[in-house]
Amino acid sequence: MSDKAYAWFEEQQANRGIDLAAVKAKIKALKVETPSWGYGDSGTRFKVYKQNGVPRTPFEKFEDAAQVHKLTGACPSVAIHIPWDKVDDYAKLKQHATDLGVSIGAVNPNLFQEDDYIFGSVTNSNAAIRRKATDHLLECVDIAKTVGSDVFSLWFADGSNYPGQVDIRARKTWMYEALKEMYEAMTPSMRMLIEYKFYEPAFYHTDLADWGMAFNLANKLGPQAEVLVDTGHHPQGTNIEHIVTYLLDENKLGGFHFNSRKYGDDDLIVGSVNPYELFLIFYQIIDAANDKNPQIRQASDNIAYMIDQSHNIERKIPAMLRSVLNVQTQYAKALLINLDEVRDAQERQDVLGAEDAVRKAFEFDVTPLLHAVREEIGVPVDPMKAYLESGYDESINARGKGGASW
Repeated sequence: MSDKAYAWFEEQQANRGIDLAAVKAKIKALKVETPSWGYGDSGTRFKVYKQNGVPRTPFEKFEDAAQVHKLTGACPSVAIHIPWDKVDDYAKLKQHATDLGVSIGAVNPNLFQEDDYIFGSVTNSNAAIRRKATDHLLECVDIAKTVGSDVFSLWFADGSNYPGQVDIRARKTWMYEALKEMYEAMTPSMRMLIEYKFYEPAFYHTDLADWGMAFNLANKLGPQAEVLVDTGHHPQGTNIEHIVTYLLDENKLGGFHFNSRKYGDDDLIVGSVNPYELFLIFYQIIDAANDKNPQIRQASDNIAYMIDQSHNIERKIPAMLRSVLNVQTQYAKALLINLDEVRDAQERQDVLGAEDAVRKAFEFDVTPLLHAVREEIGVPVDPMKAYLESGYDESINARGKGGASW
């Protein structure tokens, strides 16, 4: 990094009333959880493309995830997916993660791949299958207790393809009953993050189709249940930052699954399609963090930032690095918004002035700022370059093809 470039950037921001020391502290505090499945082979509905070097076991997934944390200093936890990451000894997996300098993060139950779940899992009209699905949720609670996780990320593929195929009201009751049983098995420190998706793989209806349904269910379950926002799970044109703001104000925003979409649930690299949207999401969170209401400030400080992507054609670790770096970039830009300037324009009903106060922060090049932060925490100023030069990508090719899918 050029000292001259940073000095100029610092002076520029000071003239705008931005305290860069405070901004740097917040960037350092931002932690982004990467998912174990993001390091495995993944694909489309048509094909899974096998790559050399893909992890063959959950232990190797953690080894790859540790590289991302080593290079960024921002990814200390790794989400696991059960049964994709099922092992005989979870205490051993936990110790392996610790030895690598990371930890096990959110536990994600899988209730969409077994043949029994073709017509639904916790909402299946067959009581025996509902029981099986609920038992899997309880199994994941036990796993979380063993590995020290306090977050569950729940997504259900349950739904239907045709009118009249199912009893939608009965399924609503069954969903609540299953999650209530799981909720009651959780320890007081655990949180249940409920995800929603308006279509796919079900095309007529999904049992948790939007944030309102997830919000309603979380309210019924209790304070340890919150909503998880996957940025790819919305119809075209949805104002996601509005949803984020509403949930923050209701103290029900539990976390994010970050990815990008162009058409549907594309699961592309974060910030690759609409970086301004990601910037505006962070703007709303940062604005809430400066609210006069301590409950709103606390809600903004209790958000789980997680990545959820399907790297179909990209090399896995570079793709994950790119997502993390994009998240840092947009968060850094959002921290440069002068909130007092925005509020002053809002009070004067100056439409263009308020928009300008937000947008001009997005237009800054924050490279000098991020380089300074990385130097201060002792990681490479250019993590992608450092990875490509490290030789790790070549070393894992010895694993060959045929690693773990998803």
